[in-house]
Amino acid sequence: MLARAQAPTRSDDIAKRVAPCMTCHGKEGRATNDGYYPRIAGKPAGYLYNQLINFRDGRRQQYPLMVYMVQNLSDDYLKEMAVFFADQHLPYPPPPTIAATPAILERGRQLVMNGDPARKLPACIACHGEALTGVAPAIPGLLGLPRDYINSQFGAWREGTRRALAPDCMAEITRQLRPDEISAVSAWLSTRGVPDDAAPARSLPAKLPVACGSVPQ
Repeated sequence: MLARAQAPTRSDDIAKRVAPCMTCHGKEGRATNDGYYPRIAGKPAGYLYNQLINFRDGRRQQYPLMVYMVQNLSDDYLKEMAVFFADQHLPYPPPPTIAATPAILERGRQLVMNGDPARKLPACIACHGEALTGVAPAIPGLLGLPRDYINSQFGAWREGTRRALAPDCMAEITRQLRPDEISAVSAWLSTRGVPDDAAPARSLPAKLPVACGSVPQ
C-alpha cells in the first residue's frame, strides 16, 4: 500500500493544491449549476474533515472518484483542505423554483422544523441549528444544497453506502423516514434562501436529541 502523502509546507499555495476539487464542487467550493455536487465553501471545518476521512477510510463509498483522490492522503493534509474550504465565505445564488405542491412543501417544513414527536423523529433544526446553517465544529448546514444532492444522500444512508462513526445518527433517522417524507424535506430545504450571514452557529442551544458518533459531545 502506498504511503499517505503528508501536507506540504505552508509556503506551498493551498489554493493550487485543492484546484482539482473545484472541477466538481465549483470555483472556491461554491458548487456548480448542475444540481448535484454540493457546496463545500463555508461548511464547518470539522464536518468537511470528517467527510474526507470517511471517504478515505471506506465509510462513504458512493463516489469512487472521491475515494481515489483522498485514499493516500494523511490526516494533516485532509485537515488543511477542510480548513481552506471552511474559510471560503461566498455569496449564495437565489434558490431555484421547485416543482412541488404546497402540501408537499408544508409537510417538508413541518419535518424540518418540528420533526415527528409521536415517532421520536427529531427536527432537522435540533441538530443543524435554528437557521439551518450548521453548527461548529462538525454539523453541516442544510441550505443552498441542490435537491438532487439531498435526495441522493438520504438514499446513500438508506442503502449503507454513506456511513459515519457509530452511532450513525443520520442513518438511524433516515430509516424512519418514508420516501415521500424524504422528497418533501428535500423540496422544502432546496427552496429556502440562504441568509446573508450563513456562518455555522457556534453552539446548539440544547443537547443533541440523538447520539452522533461524528459530533463531539
